[in-house]
Amino acid sequence: MQRCPGRQENWFEFRFGATVRVVTCIEDLKQLNRRRVPRMFCEYVESGSWSQQTRSENTEDFDLIKLRQRVARDISGRSTASQMLGHEVTMPVALAPVGLTGMQHADGEIKAARAARAFGVPFVLSTMSICSIEDVAKHAHEGFWFQLYVMKDEDFVDRLIQRAKDANCSALVLTLDLQVLGQRHSDLRNGLSVPFNPSVANLLNLATKIRWGAGMLGTPRRTFGNVVGHVKGVDDTGSLMAWVSQQFDLGLDWRRVARIREQWGGPMILKGIMEVDDARRAVDIGADAIIVSNHGGRQLDGAMSAIRKLPEIANEVGSRIEIHMDSGIRSGQHVLKALALGASGIYIGRAYIYGLGALGQPGVTKALEVIHKELDLTMAMCGERQVVDLDRNNVLVPEGFSGNWM
Repeated sequence: MQRCPGRQENWFEFRFGATVRVVTCIEDLKQLNRRRVPRMFCEYVESGSWSQQTRSENTEDFDLIKLRQRVARDISGRSTASQMLGHEVTMPVALAPVGLTGMQHADGEIKAARAARAFGVPFVLSTMSICSIEDVAKHAHEGFWFQLYVMKDEDFVDRLIQRAKDANCSALVLTLDLQVLGQRHSDLRNGLSVPFNPSVANLLNLATKIRWGAGMLGTPRRTFGNVVGHVKGVDDTGSLMAWVSQQFDLGLDWRRVARIREQWGGPMILKGIMEVDDARRAVDIGADAIIVSNHGGRQLDGAMSAIRKLPEIANEVGSRIEIHMDSGIRSGQHVLKALALGASGIYIGRAYIYGLGALGQPGVTKALEVIHKELDLTMAMCGERQVVDLDRNNVLVPEGFSGNWM
């Protein structure tokens, strides 16, 4: 269980039955999310692949990094403001692309995009979203980015890129680490597989989530909005699942990445970089940023945590490309540690999904507020006034934490 950094009075109160509770940290939102969202969709977000070793270490390895407490420094006028890809942001944190977000809460992607817009951080829409690019674009702003999975159907990919352009998405996030799908045991047990076949137990669990069910009945958005109606012969869940299972491109290579880079023509971020050699290739093809990421531990189980790989990659290419990072972020202290080790932008996925499932749009806002508050206070206790000034001097890293292992 992720520990709360510390209770803060009157941050946010919600009524659960006859009890008024206070949200103090992301873990509080996670617990409420479990009560309100059907188990199969909770476990879809929460699970990692196979033994879930990498998923766990993504977060646990942050505990090995210690913060340096500094005193008697002027910490007035602190600012978490920064830039990501040239965009002014309230803090260098973006909402990561998460598939099926609209099944955590009705119209989930729209509500998350609204929260991000109001807070002043980017929102990244997944290819496998429930709400379509066009629907989300009506509620987003210039920090609306689109994440692309490369499919075999090149005509579909071409049209998807054009739709993102037409929707005024200001960056393309190209995910490179999902040419095959990592096996997540809970998805198989719950029936979130191809074909879609939920168990009786999960169907019964769905029936108990009255608030969730009412929301889903009140929206027409209950399938993959970027795909259904945009691919010939894909007009329902069954045909969609069959199409998706055959579409991830096993032949994806750097040549196709370069072609997509040219076709898009705007700022492009490459997601899933975990090795220095791949980071160098990203620089060579002209990517604007990379995301050091192992897909939240949902793909290659047994890979190193993203925070362990971050310093090595940042040291090698950080002067030539913008370095972003995701996987394992659950607090503002995690954000500070990643920034200190070379990232200039951080993405949260599960953390904001917990808020969305728990409380809808206000829950996403609360997740952002929690992380922002923790980041600001931790900066203060580390003696820093500007988030852009964070560096290695703010942390103590154990010997052998990053780099080559024998």
